[in-house]
Amino acid sequence: MSGHSKFANIKHKKEKNDAAKGRIFTRLGRELAVAVKEGGPDPNNNNRLRDAISKAKSNNMPNDTIERSIKKAAGDLNSVNYELITYEGYGPNGVAIIVEVLTDNRNRAAANVRNAFTKGNGNMGTTGCVSFMFDKKGIIMIEKSNNISEDELMLLALESGASDFNVEEEGFEILTDPDDFSTVYSSIESKNIPMVSAEVTMVPQTYVTLTSDEDIKRMQKILSLLEDEDDVQNVYHNWENEE
Repeated sequence: MSGHSKFANIKHKKEKNDAAKGRIFTRLGRELAVAVKEGGPDPNNNNRLRDAISKAKSNNMPNDTIERSIKKAAGDLNSVNYELITYEGYGPNGVAIIVEVLTDNRNRAAANVRNAFTKGNGNMGTTGCVSFMFDKKGIIMIEKSNNISEDELMLLALESGASDFNVEEEGFEILTDPDDFSTVYSSIESKNIPMVSAEVTMVPQTYVTLTSDEDIKRMQKILSLLEDEDDVQNVYHNWENEE
């Protein structure tokens, strides 16, 4: 099956972030708390919480830490005052960028995100200016191993509701519709198959390649500054080569 895979980039990003696990866990905890406030502490009745748990597990967040985060949020809903805001804009050579933040200070978040774009010679745009170039999908990345064969994994994924299955040099990419993500994830988890990454994300419909060293440096600058912002939860873009 065809499809533009980002296996290498997602794996690289995950490895690169291993040195900042504390920050990652803080962000994941924030996502869990907001999900609990939105739909309650039972993942069986809260799709957003179920997806947040899957993402946390794929980032090696311990189960007891996940459970504590959920219980804490459920016991003190009034303390969860984060607002989800999405910003859109452009990097060098028209690279499309979407930034999701969870913040308790809208003005601070907007100023910091704008600053990241400006310092990388990009610019913020209006809501909807680039989001139409992306599709919301669940992506599960699995390294090749002896645990399960390619055919067995593909059959398991597709029978569980996956929409696509791509074979990469290093592993497999499973795509799902957002509503089917949790079901597919649970089926794979039940077989004790390790996952490199598992989350509902924004997948670009087309990609932009930067050939200028200056443009690459500018794009890296934007991503680095956004990564350092505590309010920023997720950054999506259609830059072909992130490394």
